[in-house]
Amino acid sequence: MKRKGTGPDGLVIVDKPAGITSHGVVARTRRLAGTRRVGHAGTLDPMATGVLVLGVEKATRLLGHLALTEKAYDATIRLGRTTITDDAEGEVTETVPATGVTREAIDKGIAELTGDIQQVPSKISAIKIDGKRSYSRVRSGEEVELAARPVTVSSFTVHEVRVVAPADGTEVLDLDVTVECSSGTYIRALARDLGAGLGVGGHLTALRRTRVGPYTLGMAKSLDELEETFSYMPISEAAAAAFPRWDVDAEQARLLVNGVRLKVEGLGDGPIAVFGPEERFLALVEERTGQARILAVFV
Repeated sequence: MKRKGTGPDGLVIVDKPAGITSHGVVARTRRLAGTRRVGHAGTLDPMATGVLVLGVEKATRLLGHLALTEKAYDATIRLGRTTITDDAEGEVTETVPATGVTREAIDKGIAELTGDIQQVPSKISAIKIDGKRSYSRVRSGEEVELAARPVTVSSFTVHEVRVVAPADGTEVLDLDVTVECSSGTYIRALARDLGAGLGVGGHLTALRRTRVGPYTLGMAKSLDELEETFSYMPISEAAAAAFPRWDVDAEQARLLVNGVRLKVEGLGDGPIAVFGPEERFLALVEERTGQARILAVFV
């Protein structure tokens, strides 16, 4: 049932199903929350499942600050197949038997893709080139070259290696992996680059996001569950989970929300969540030259 009036201020942590776009999830959440003011903190491909963080009403202003946090994924990489999209949804462009690839070679390839690396995003991505999405250019037959970007792969772990024989009979290897990485990392590109480095090609066959910053699958609700009972994480709880906390008194709170830069020391790096009396979430600030500079006010 559609909720009437203004939607709640908070985050909705969705366990996105396969086969629906992130924008489709946003559209359904708008209906459930009774407001059009819903945004997301990073999309998932239609093939992918897992944690999708949505902001409702005032919480949409948190999202830009959440998008730079670390993310975690469970994935399956297929070695021996190259596809135009770097995942299972694209046309296979090359097939190479992969059973000769050793675990030692796989581990070496994984190590080379771990840490601070330069990654060329998948051509079938939403990156804009002269105002037009890369995937639109590729689908219209254009040749696309994207520049490498710095990303951080904190952890890239192989849990299982399996021999698989698809319908054409050419044996390939499926790797079940877990990846922890910075925002902006393409897991499809990791699969592509691992396969390319091993000389057999590779693509992604399954992807499930298990964490975005502090928000995990354990906090997430399926769309069916949200249809039954719409639930959300209040904005104060969401801010407390994502950012360091600074508690201020009533006078400091009044000054801050009116744009006064208070003198501070030792707040630390990055956004700080400011809480006033009665646990009221007031703002995000950052420390600059001994002052608290407002990033966003939420009252």
